[in-house]
Amino acid sequence: QAKYLAQIILVGAQVVGRAFMRALRQEFAASRAAADARGRSERPQSAAASRIIGISLQEAQQILNVSNLKPEEIQKNYDHLFKVNDKSVGGSFYLQSKVVRAKERLDEELRIQAKDEKEKGWKAET
Repeated sequence: QAKYLAQIILVGAQVVGRAFMRALRQEFAASRAAADARGRSERPQSAAASRIIGISLQEAQQILNVSNLKPEEIQKNYDHLFKVNDKSVGGSFYLQSKVVRAKERLDEELRIQAKDEKEKGWKAET
């Protein structure tokens, strides 16, 4: 009896292990495909900024609740979210850090856009 029970447990563990590995492989492939698609949709400089700062432009916009890149709106939302997430008023240091990273990412995107506009201006003059 014990021998059969041990075999059943062993076979069950193998089945569960295989299913887990298959699910893990599928999740990894889906994650890679999503990252590739995200990389293709962004300009090379923008994609590089996302990798360096650690969050995408879209995620940064969601964190700071901005739909377009207006410096005044970004700064206003940043100031508010930074203040309400201050640990001294019961906020979360983690969330405050996400707000800072989002601001850095949006600032970098604004810098990239300004550089692109400047380069377009130079090309139009020549």
